[in-house]
Amino acid sequence: MAAVGALFRRVRTYVKTKEFRDYLTSTHFWGPVANWGLPLAAFNDMKAPPDIISGRMTTALFFYSLAFMRFAYRVQPRNYLLMACHGTNVVAQSMQGSRFLRYHYGGGAAATATAPASRCPPCSQKQAP
Repeated sequence: MAAVGALFRRVRTYVKTKEFRDYLTSTHFWGPVANWGLPLAAFNDMKAPPDIISGRMTTALFFYSLAFMRFAYRVQPRNYLLMACHGTNVVAQSMQGSRFLRYHYGGGAAATATAPASRCPPCSQKQAP
C-alpha cells in the first residue's frame, strides 16, 4: 500500500511541473486527443447495420492508422498517446472491415434480401393516392 501512496505522490509532483504544463499545451498532446474521434466513431458505428459501411473508407482509415502508428513511434520524442490512438483505430477499422466483408461477401446481404422488407405490417401497406 505504501508503494501506491509513493506513486501517487510522484504523479502529483510531476503534474505540478512546468514540463507537464508545457506538454498539455503542445500539439504532441492535443493532436492525439483530437484524433481519438476516429476510433470512438468507429466503435460507435458497431451498432449500425453493416450495409452502410464503406469498404473503401474503412480500408483507407486502416492503412492511414498503420502509417501514423509508425510515425508516432519514429518521431522524437515518441508520441505514445498518438500511437495508442492509431492502434485502437486499426482494431476498430479491422472490426468494421470484417463486418463489411461478412455482409457483402459472406452471405449477409443475400440473407437480408430474402427477409421481409418491413417488420411493421402497417408500414408495408401502400397508401392510396
